[in-house]
Amino acid sequence: MEPVNFWVALLGGGLLGFSAWLLFALNGRIAGISGIAAALLTPARGEWAWRLLYVLGLAGGAALFGYVVDPPKVITVDAGWPLVVIAGLIVGVGTRLGGGCTSGHGICGMSRLSIRSVVATLIFMAVAAATVFVTRHLIGG
Repeated sequence: MEPVNFWVALLGGGLLGFSAWLLFALNGRIAGISGIAAALLTPARGEWAWRLLYVLGLAGGAALFGYVVDPPKVITVDAGWPLVVIAGLIVGVGTRLGGGCTSGHGICGMSRLSIRSVVATLIFMAVAAATVFVTRHLIGG
């Protein structure tokens, strides 16, 4: 990893941790992105504005970083829309089955020493490693 990328990754991780702490300290909420985003579809009274601002802040922060620090690159996906939609649905089902996403378990749950989150994060990481191995070494992607 290049030195600049290391510092940018360290800063990004620190900002994620700080924002998760801030949300918990000020709102008493866990910064699990899948839960925050899902609740936008059926928001409880008084819950919509902060959830929308949090999601927009994530997207806006990434976009701002992209334009200021690392200009955007064209990304192409060698799959049709049906496959992309199916993949998204599978990720959504997995997130629901796992009781949360990588941000909820990996950042917030592990920092609270939740055994359930430690197990979930270990499973996320093992599946990610297996996926990379299969796609790079067995399929040859």
